Amino acid sequence: MVLELANRVLSLTPSTTLAITAKAKELKAKGEDVIGLGAGEPDFNTPQHILDAAAKSMNEGYTKYTPSAGLPALKEAIIKKFEADQHLTYTPGQIIVGNGAKHILYTLFQVLLNDGDEVIIPTPYWVSYPEQVKLAGGVPIHIEGQEQNQFKITPEQLAEAISDKTKAVIINSPSNPTGILYTQEELEKLGKVCLEKDVLIVSDEIYEKLIYGGAKHVSIAQLSPELNEQTIIVNGVSKSHSMTGWRIGYAAGNEKIIKAMTNLASHSTSNPTTTAQYAAIAAYNGPQEPVEVMRKAFEERLEIIFDKLISIPGFTCVKPQGAFYLFPNVKDAAKMTGFNTVDDFASALLEDAKVAVIPGSGFGAPNNIRLSYATSLDQLEKAVSRMKEFVESKSNV
Repeated sequence: MVLELANRVLSLTPSTTLAITAKAKELKAKGEDVIGLGAGEPDFNTPQHILDAAAKSMNEGYTKYTPSAGLPALKEAIIKKFEADQHLTYTPGQIIVGNGAKHILYTLFQVLLNDGDEVIIPTPYWVSYPEQVKLAGGVPIHIEGQEQNQFKITPEQLAEAISDKTKAVIINSPSNPTGILYTQEELEKLGKVCLEKDVLIVSDEIYEKLIYGGAKHVSIAQLSPELNEQTIIVNGVSKSHSMTGWRIGYAAGNEKIIKAMTNLASHSTSNPTTTAQYAAIAAYNGPQEPVEVMRKAFEERLEIIFDKLISIPGFTCVKPQGAFYLFPNVKDAAKMTGFNTVDDFASALLEDAKVAVIPGSGFGAPNNIRLSYATSLDQLEKAVSRMKEFVESKSNV
């Protein structure tokens, strides 16, 4: 039997993140002292009151199917969250809960895109955006966020990239992998282009609670009623409440789109995991102090580690205002140490310095690497020290 796979999966790009992670685990299994800076999740446990709520729901027998779009009580908690944080008003019919924000995005593109429809994706981008667009038959159109502009795209760039095939644009603020944050003024200008060109906005706000340096998160949907109608917000509890493994994400927006997503979910997942939904209700309705404790810890790490990172010869870095990633440009460091590409440099860091970082090529930025500071300060300082020693020893600085 000759088994041929579907074309939709043959077009997928292998994950550089998974490749580095697998190699790091292999070295650790051999007893190597590898420091992993690839984590895309907080290093805090899920807060205790959320764990207690999950256990209580199971003990009380809430272990059966729920509505495909999520428990009514969870939708209400999400609606209250939007009212409190963004002064946005949604109805239950405008909310869908899914198995993580990643699956929400996947479902969204499945119901939005026909073959050949274009989705504008600024670079650097989260690795799954272009792959999900391709899986839905769409075409990713990349706009380069210039490093000298803090990796942000301009309204002029956006207007130029829009064609008669453009269906949507993705805005991820704060961003993975850069940690950059769009200001209200910047969002207003981008939103004006989207309204003029009648382009849907997909606003990925999964890192909204992790903001530093006195910056403020602004959702493009809260800037005007017109932008609200033209925006689908994607969010979840994974990053804000350290619940990555619970897999609860959601979308809010146009009721026609949400209904289509709900219909698709009813045939793909039936419903989000019941216990995780009760945990998410507790996350939003319960005390928020653990969120602030975690945010402050990340901010402290950022302030300590940033200056040490940019002291490494050949490293430059835009200082992030959100998320928990640093995205330094290390092109010069790679050249100084005799490597042709940053990917090769990252591989050498793992093999020789025993520090696992993610090459920026997977994010559409081949001159950069991504480092997560969602790990202990001690490990971060040790990792930066190892990288500096590696560069200096290889380049005779």
